[in-house]
Amino acid sequence: MKLEAYCIYVKGKADELADRCVATGKKHGVTVTKVPGHTPETLDIDAYYADNNIPQAAFHEKYSRIDPVRCAFASHHTLWKQCAESKSAYLILEHDAVFVNNLPNTIIGNIVNLGKPSYGKYNIPNLGENRLTSKQYLPGAHGYMITPFGAKLLLHRTQVDAGPTDVFIHNQRFPSQINEVYPWPIECDDSFTTIQNETGCLAKHNYNEQYKIR
Repeated sequence: MKLEAYCIYVKGKADELADRCVATGKKHGVTVTKVPGHTPETLDIDAYYADNNIPQAAFHEKYSRIDPVRCAFASHHTLWKQCAESKSAYLILEHDAVFVNNLPNTIIGNIVNLGKPSYGKYNIPNLGENRLTSKQYLPGAHGYMITPFGAKLLLHRTQVDAGPTDVFIHNQRFPSQINEVYPWPIECDDSFTTIQNETGCLAKHNYNEQYKIR
């Protein structure tokens, strides 16, 4: 199956980092297309969620700012819809993603984490492609792949209970459907956030006094 790669970024805030993502992808044989993400300034958030029948209760949590996290989810959701109508697998990246290795020649799962966990404690998976075990949910939404079938699974579940992208893609919601590749070919190299509040930043591996909330 053909693979298309997309990097979600906030225009005017993360342009250089998105360019870095594209450049590191090129070094490892992946052509990455930049996609401007939704923001509170560019998206009628409540209308988008109503039009797509997405419940919003789970977005009210202590780690993130409500409007940016809803826009981030909508940015991923938009690509899921696009993938579901295509004949290609989608590699979905965020602006702070960097490629540190080539992708495997073959990826068999429909929802596959490719990104090294960027926050909190995690387990080291077995080598190769196996079920997601580093965490019980996507260990950051900075690098994962979906097939059209995987995209349809995600879209169907968004109408039941949506939430922040990484914790939404959870083994309990998608039992035996989420895989993970190890060693991780993608890492998160971030120095600021457009989503988290200070509480959410404290668990990030790169957090220090220079870390910015934008």
